Amino acid sequence: MRLIIAEKPSLARAIADALPGASKRGDGAIHVGDTIVTWCLGHLLEQAAPDTYDPAYKQWRLDHLPIVPARWKLVPRSNARGQLKVLRGLLKQADEVVHAGDPDREGQLLVQEVIEYLGWKGPVSRLLINDLNRPAVRHALTRLEDNATYHSLYQAAETRSRADWLYGINLSRAWTLTGRQAGHDGVFSVGRVQTPVLGLVVRRDQAIARFTPRPFHVLWADFKVAQGVVRGWWQPGDVHPLDDQGRLLDPRPARELAARLPGAEGTLSQLESRDKRQVAPLPYSLSALQVDAARRYKLSAKTVLDTCQSLYERHRLITYPRSDCRYLPDAHWQAARETLGRACAQDPTLAGWLAGADFSLRSKAWSDKRVGAHHALAPTGATADLSRLSTTEANVFRLIARNVLAQFYPALQTREIKAEFSVLDEHFRAQGQEVLVPGWKPLFTTRDEAPLLPPLQEGESAKVIDQAVEDRETRPPEPFTDASLIKAMMNIARYVDDPAVKRTLRDTDGLGTEATRAGILETLLDRRYLVRQGSALRATRIGQALIDALPDAATRPERTAIWEQRLRAIAEGDDQAAPFMTNLVADLHTLLAGADAQRMRQALGDADGFEPAPAGRGRGKASRRRSSSPAGGRGTEKSGSGKRTARSRRPRRTQDA
Repeated sequence: MRLIIAEKPSLARAIADALPGASKRGDGAIHVGDTIVTWCLGHLLEQAAPDTYDPAYKQWRLDHLPIVPARWKLVPRSNARGQLKVLRGLLKQADEVVHAGDPDREGQLLVQEVIEYLGWKGPVSRLLINDLNRPAVRHALTRLEDNATYHSLYQAAETRSRADWLYGINLSRAWTLTGRQAGHDGVFSVGRVQTPVLGLVVRRDQAIARFTPRPFHVLWADFKVAQGVVRGWWQPGDVHPLDDQGRLLDPRPARELAARLPGAEGTLSQLESRDKRQVAPLPYSLSALQVDAARRYKLSAKTVLDTCQSLYERHRLITYPRSDCRYLPDAHWQAARETLGRACAQDPTLAGWLAGADFSLRSKAWSDKRVGAHHALAPTGATADLSRLSTTEANVFRLIARNVLAQFYPALQTREIKAEFSVLDEHFRAQGQEVLVPGWKPLFTTRDEAPLLPPLQEGESAKVIDQAVEDRETRPPEPFTDASLIKAMMNIARYVDDPAVKRTLRDTDGLGTEATRAGILETLLDRRYLVRQGSALRATRIGQALIDALPDAATRPERTAIWEQRLRAIAEGDDQAAPFMTNLVADLHTLLAGADAQRMRQALGDADGFEPAPAGRGRGKASRRRSSSPAGGRGTEKSGSGKRTARSRRPRRTQDA
């Protein structure tokens, strides 16, 4: 008997539907001929609690730290015992096993760890499925590989799981106990990903709070030329007081010049034009989709992820969503006319875009060399009736389909124009854009992103017909939103100060993964380290205090970004797990030495973040108020039975994904 173990029930059903023969549903499995398809429910196993290794660890004490297991143990999750029993029984009957976890690091881990935990010693094949449509699943079933090929991927995922346990357990205990000494009645959760993300928000909030607006002044003039009117902006020279960005600090020169401008005659002294060609944006990775959906539809990262999972598992309209790749296989280009035709035909918006597509075009998006375990999000080719989807599902599907359709549109071609006017021995600049070929752009926006200028001729006369001085102020940085924070997590090198570390980080490195970024934001919200204010994400008082109390290195992105590099190297067979873990334990000793009650007490007293709304009243109506007590903030960690406090109950075990 062949046993196929899928990552989740929806994948198991898709596999069973693709197998020849009638299927029969059993207890935790589907029987199809001599094949049985069963499933996990996500992770059925988890890292054992510290007291599993030593009962003394039930009590949280600083002198126990760091806790480092000599031999790692996994235990069943509370809701997994029934399905594990089913799997154990099926493995006893099996002649061969097929691993059908999702095609990524965690998918490799969660099925393989169950196979090993239950003691299977026989052969294991690997089934990789990116698309739940029946033809795609049938094709994948003909291309089984040896699971041993993915052993390094499993090692990387296992190393990540153990490293996160070590980091989260030890630092959370240390700073919870330090917080207790400082008077804070609650749990502080520290993680190698969530804490640097919180640090980004805290530092942005602090920059906003410290910001002092500075006035500056601009002078514009409208010039009448032969075929229209052009607005130019005065370019004050170095003889005037300017800031480091060339902004005028003293309004008097601008006002004196403005008084002389009415009716003044000048010339268009310099005219430059440059033709530009811009190809369509690539198809989406999950994070890129989350950024665009947050900007366009104000959707949270978690909402986008959940919507994509629904479009993938329930509706089978899109390919595997938890992808970090923005390229598609060569074979998808050959089938695109048929695939997109079925996917887009029943929606008026998509059908209009489909009608304008030229399927003879081939963009750089189609590249087998750039596709790894995943490819970019794309329609599967199933007929999409968007009227039967929720509004959010329809909007997200249109975005995914649009970015693939855009590959069959010509490049956007524009002419960028810069003009300089000379009048009264002063210079005014104007710039604008002329669209030569709209290409793919109408699929993305109907607005012009730069002003259109009338036809201009260098040397022509220009007369001032209007002018004004505008008094402005510098603006503080914008608070983070879902879109900007996800983008920051994707491009974390921008937030790294160390030039040497910055150089080592590739554009694809980041905080978290496609599968975890949305969950990280929700975790910080659930633990009340962040609150939403409209679309903005702001740090709470307790969130700010935690960042201020931790060693700076634990709140910065460098460590976790380099972790991801090392884990990727392990996954690719270019590094080993043992040296990584040895370095981590040494690092923990250094970090734990920084746990200091006085620093925590000062951090709690100095914190001036945003208080979350009371539980049950939502997270969107936070008010900013200072607590008079260091323990006055909502820093406790919620569980199914309510709050856990450090004094009344044993603090809950905390780990970070």
